[in-house]
Amino acid sequence: MAVRPILLFPDPTLRRVAQAVGEFDARLRELVEDMAETMYDAPGVGLAAPQVGIEMRVAVVDVEVGTPASRLHVLVNPRILASEGRQTGEEGCLSIPGVTDSVDRPARVTVGALDAGGRPFELAAEGLLARAICHEIDHLDGILFVDRLTGLRKESMARRLRRLPYVREAGA
Repeated sequence: MAVRPILLFPDPTLRRVAQAVGEFDARLRELVEDMAETMYDAPGVGLAAPQVGIEMRVAVVDVEVGTPASRLHVLVNPRILASEGRQTGEEGCLSIPGVTDSVDRPARVTVGALDAGGRPFELAAEGLLARAICHEIDHLDGILFVDRLTGLRKESMARRLRRLPYVREAGA
């Protein structure tokens, strides 16, 4: 296992739609292990493969890090099957360190995915777990949480992003 570098906004890989996983092999298992180690090291509660430069539909989520309830959810080729309700809460992103804002998400979701061995499963999630799953699936579709903002909050965020040192260095 290895901690991989996390791509920072405005890296163009973060804006690309990831490709579906077709092979469930040792390379995929190594990617999942590295992503989990990277997420825990960051520390974060979720990480999508594009954030480590891999354009595959793979995400890991653990919203109970450091507690007895800690559980790593590995989502390969995930898709939201159902959603209901609304929740608004503060979100941040490992690819945009130091930036947070309030984002609307479904209160509950059911996601269909495959595990790292290619076995299908469904996961019902609510609260923070639902939020984290939606956030990571957005990454797989090239969407960042800042794209979910509207109106003045979106304009304010655009100004904040332009002032970030790592964005200025990238020339964005």
